[in-house]
Amino acid sequence: MSHNLFRKSKTFYAAVGLNVIEGLIAGSGFIVLNGVIKLLFNDEGDMSSLRYLTVLVGAIFVLRLLFYGCGYTLGQISGADVSRNIRVGIGDKLKQIPLSRFSKRNTGFYINAVTNEVGRYEKILTHKIGDIIKYVCLIMMACIFISTIHFFSALIFFVVALLLIPAVWYSAKKVTKYGTAKNKILNENVSAITEYVNGIQTLRSYGLGGVKNKTLTNSMQAYSDISYQYEAAIIPVGSFYSIVNWLAMPTVVLLAGNAWANGALASSELVLLCMLPLFLCRVNSTLFVELTAFKDLMISRQHLQKIVAEEEQLGATDGFSPVDTSVIFDRVSFHYNQEEPVLQKVSFTASAGKCTAIVGDSGSGKSTILNLLANYYKPVSGTILIGGCSTLGVAPELIFNQIALVDQQIFLFDDTIMNNVRYAKPAATDAEVMSACQLAGCAFFIEQLDQGYQSPVGENGTRLSGGERQRLSIARAILKDSPIVLLDEATASLDIENELAVRQAILNLLSRGKTVVMIAHTLSVISQADQILVVDNGQIVSSGTHQRLIEAGGKYAAMWAAETQL
Repeated sequence: MSHNLFRKSKTFYAAVGLNVIEGLIAGSGFIVLNGVIKLLFNDEGDMSSLRYLTVLVGAIFVLRLLFYGCGYTLGQISGADVSRNIRVGIGDKLKQIPLSRFSKRNTGFYINAVTNEVGRYEKILTHKIGDIIKYVCLIMMACIFISTIHFFSALIFFVVALLLIPAVWYSAKKVTKYGTAKNKILNENVSAITEYVNGIQTLRSYGLGGVKNKTLTNSMQAYSDISYQYEAAIIPVGSFYSIVNWLAMPTVVLLAGNAWANGALASSELVLLCMLPLFLCRVNSTLFVELTAFKDLMISRQHLQKIVAEEEQLGATDGFSPVDTSVIFDRVSFHYNQEEPVLQKVSFTASAGKCTAIVGDSGSGKSTILNLLANYYKPVSGTILIGGCSTLGVAPELIFNQIALVDQQIFLFDDTIMNNVRYAKPAATDAEVMSACQLAGCAFFIEQLDQGYQSPVGENGTRLSGGERQRLSIARAILKDSPIVLLDEATASLDIENELAVRQAILNLLSRGKTVVMIAHTLSVISQADQILVVDNGQIVSSGTHQRLIEAGGKYAAMWAAETQL
């Protein structure tokens, strides 16, 4: 996959070829310039010769313009093609990366990759490679031409050009060290900015906006510091090479002047050799900057390759044929790191067509059970079965087809209500979407909106209340019509009115004969569940119906007593 993503097209190599030709044509301009200077120093020159040289200069300009224009255009097209392939490929890759990877890496790593890094790598293809090749060809042509006039001057220019190799090698080492560190800090900076923007309302309510937000300001300061260190490491290398490079100018003038004084060099050739260093020294300096930038931009490719090389959550696309919608956890354990186990040998059975509720303290592992069942995470040990079939080694899409999830954190796209619900079933008709919204208790508030189902919800549903967003999430689950429904604290953080509406929507969902596994912070919501699992410190400490758990005493009875008293 990696090779295909970064593979260049024939158009790219055609652009490179045109850049080479342009560089050679640009170098041939020195020959014409030499002819013009000789004509000025030659009393026998006439207008016809001057017109001839003028035509040559014009032809060179036109040819350079033609080859540059074609090469630049093809370079932009081919670079954009590669960039498009990378963006699409990275997008496809992100769909295959296990969700546990997103919790181990900060979001800035992935956000920076699909935005900034792809653009930086595209810059290599559309600008840097073409410019570098053109400058190299130009320097080569200049050295060859100067050698026909004065060998030692050409040797000086050639040696200075060769000194680019150790200078760029040393700068590349510094770029690798500080550029990689800069890239890592930038990822953290993007995460900090994303977190700040998403939580701006909360942060401002506590007076932590702007420079008062230490997490963001420290991240900004870290990026500023590493940027300074980067420049401080690279600039001395470039400055030293620039000094050596520009010393070539007085050296060539001195050698050429001595040759002219001894009669070995014509006056016109001396003038030319006094002019050329101004041009070639500038080209050498530019080439150093371009090669250093090329190395820096290649870090972006390495970043993208890391994502491409990440482990994928693949699995078999056949052989998964559940006989029913029952769910079995058999001694399932899970942890993010070995020092902090989340679940320890959890076993239970959620019968088909029944409602199984999970309760427990925050951080006890309730949501992790749902995430494992939804195949967002893979168990460290143990087996999860749906309808008698193990989920291990099964393609995630096959499991997702069996499950609909209603989370407490609702994500809505910046689109209409109709389209947001339809994401659950893209082929659904408008009537099917409206029916799902009716069952989810959404129809009333939707019909009160000016544009009804075509009303935009705003970015992440900002134009809707928490209860309205939650009911739209349930409408999605109803529309998807999956045989297994997972509810993760669907009534959390809602006011009484919205909680009652969401409860009714859940009842409508349950009445459709689904296998339901739900988490609830309010025990009265799950008191009628067929089975209640009590989770504590990553283990199921008791299970049974509401009445049996009350009679048995223990943690559930204590939780019920506390809620009743409240």
